[in-house]
Amino acid sequence: MNGRWPVIAVTAGEPAGVGPEICLRLPERTIGLSPPARLVVLADRALLAARAAALRLPVTLRDWDPVQPPAAGTLDVLHVPVAVPSTAGHLDKANAAHVLALLDRALAGCRSGEFSAMVTAPVHKGVINDAGIPFTGHTEYLAERTATPRVVMMLAGGGLRVALVTTHLPLKDVPAAVTATAVEETLRILHREMQDKYGIANPRILVAGLNPHAGEGGYLGREEIEVIAPVLDKLRADEGMILLGPLPADTLFSAPVLARGDCVLAMYHDQGLTALKYASFGHGINVTLGLPIIRTSVDHGTALELAGSGQADPGSLFVAVEQAIAMVERSGGGASRA
Repeated sequence: MNGRWPVIAVTAGEPAGVGPEICLRLPERTIGLSPPARLVVLADRALLAARAAALRLPVTLRDWDPVQPPAAGTLDVLHVPVAVPSTAGHLDKANAAHVLALLDRALAGCRSGEFSAMVTAPVHKGVINDAGIPFTGHTEYLAERTATPRVVMMLAGGGLRVALVTTHLPLKDVPAAVTATAVEETLRILHREMQDKYGIANPRILVAGLNPHAGEGGYLGREEIEVIAPVLDKLRADEGMILLGPLPADTLFSAPVLARGDCVLAMYHDQGLTALKYASFGHGINVTLGLPIIRTSVDHGTALELAGSGQADPGSLFVAVEQAIAMVERSGGGASRA
């Protein structure tokens, strides 16, 4: 079967966080993946070896070679060096460039066809910014690096798929960012990616309003009347999209309403992700829609308080890898096969 498997690049993320140790748990899922795939972790090999030894994890590290078949208990590693030695739980801004180098290397491999998809372990936005590198998040960074004018952050888990019109913005800036253009472009991407990445021919999208009670007929805000509803009407009439809303966000996540849709579009970060993370924390994933590559991620942060303890749950990473493989298969197998 060697020579026919898609290659998934997994970035280890912030070296002081739980990313390296949850990556070290990947051999527990490498053999027996269905559909099968090759996994390669992008990380500092010495850091992985030290963390594995400290946690007494029974894993063998091997330099990445696409010709070699996967082996039980073995983690293939593409070495990307840290700038300074890293201690679990202790951030060092000197390694901020290393974190971004992991992303750049994985992205370059996806774009060249070396890799079929990328999966990302968590990064720490604060320490990257402390290093003098403006950084809002994976989603925005990958969009900039690929010159993609608009991407969509979607989290999936607990039986939910929730996409966002706006992502990492202060709450006071959200209303101005919820424009007709933003809503329309986000819906187009979400609709297309539900078809392409999830195989849903006619996706039903539940669209939240921005304001309490979806504006209460204009008494609690007019964004629903003036911005959101006209976009929904246009896309229903012109393109036949199945769009329900704008709906009050406080009842949208009830079982009877959710049963009417395949995914949810929320207007801002906490409006949509609070419910999803309650339903799926630790086993949900983040998917970036609209990129020219396939990218999934864990749904949690660096968890510095757990780093080095061996208590970090790798479940979200396992699901992110499995979903990336499934998306590669749906897209025709991806560019790279090792």
